[in-house]
Amino acid sequence: MVLKKLKHALAHLLFWVAVLFLFTSVFSVDSAININVLYFSIFLMPVTIATTYVSVYKLIPEYLVTKNYYKFTLYSVYTFVISVFGIVFSIFYALAYLTNFEFSNITSISKSALFIITCVYLVVVVVSAFKLLQLNLKQSKNNAALETKILETQLKLKEQELNYLKMQIHPHFLFNTLNTLYGFALKKAEETPDMILKLSNLLDYLLYQVDKPFVSLNDEINHIEDYISLEKIRFNDTLNVSLQKSINSKHIEVAPMLLIPFVENSFKHGAIKNGILDINISIEANTSEVIFKIKNSSTTEAIKMNGIGLENIKKRLELAYPNQHQLTINNTETNFTVLLILNLKSKPANVQ
Repeated sequence: MVLKKLKHALAHLLFWVAVLFLFTSVFSVDSAININVLYFSIFLMPVTIATTYVSVYKLIPEYLVTKNYYKFTLYSVYTFVISVFGIVFSIFYALAYLTNFEFSNITSISKSALFIITCVYLVVVVVSAFKLLQLNLKQSKNNAALETKILETQLKLKEQELNYLKMQIHPHFLFNTLNTLYGFALKKAEETPDMILKLSNLLDYLLYQVDKPFVSLNDEINHIEDYISLEKIRFNDTLNVSLQKSINSKHIEVAPMLLIPFVENSFKHGAIKNGILDINISIEANTSEVIFKIKNSSTTEAIKMNGIGLENIKKRLELAYPNQHQLTINNTETNFTVLLILNLKSKPANVQ
């Protein structure tokens, strides 16, 4: 900290030494530097330094940058008037004491007062412009840092919201599955061990895959197939499920637990007609998009799919695939249909 201040002070000192020699050179009549001109320039330095520092440390940061233009104009006029008096006093002092009123020496500092004032204010204006540029760059940097913090905060909020939604999905899904398993265990059904194995696979997916931002689409489909296998055991002969898939790449990724809520709701809210619950699932995917469609039999008395599953999936789609998805839900007297199209051309939002 001390070293930084010393460097700062040294830079200022070197700058004003350079200004001193500039004044001496400009005020000289010829190329030779006259000692009287040097003394005159030295006496002119205090008013130059004071005016410059008032401008860069008071007028610009406190009034111009804060857009208090009235005070900036008023105090700038005061500063100008006082500095002009200071410059005139310096000229008088030079004439009175440096030349001892010997007119033969006055020619060495024969520049007009207007020229001298212009030279002083040229330094003030140049330094003030540099200070203003420095403040603008600092403000731009601060604005960029603030925008970054805002974006980071928004991202964290999205992550927290999405994690909250996932926490809702987990118990909802497990509750339905465990209820099914409990019913089969009471009947001591032969299918119970197979159901436990399927449930184990689903739990593995929930515990170790769902917290990732993206998973393989094939893993998501395997998860759906395990879930369907469990439901087939529960529904026995009253279920007719078809799953058609066309995946042309092994490297397609989607957000985990994105499709299963639609499947789960089809089983939960689908209507058994003529002794059969019909569910048709279609998944088509390439490197550009994923098209997921599910249709189940329904009736006017069937409960509409408006529970935790649907609301959560809508929010998750908005968070993970903003402006990158199309969700169409169609409910008729005979069928309930969901069509989801994910655009994979642009990378989805990296929220977990």
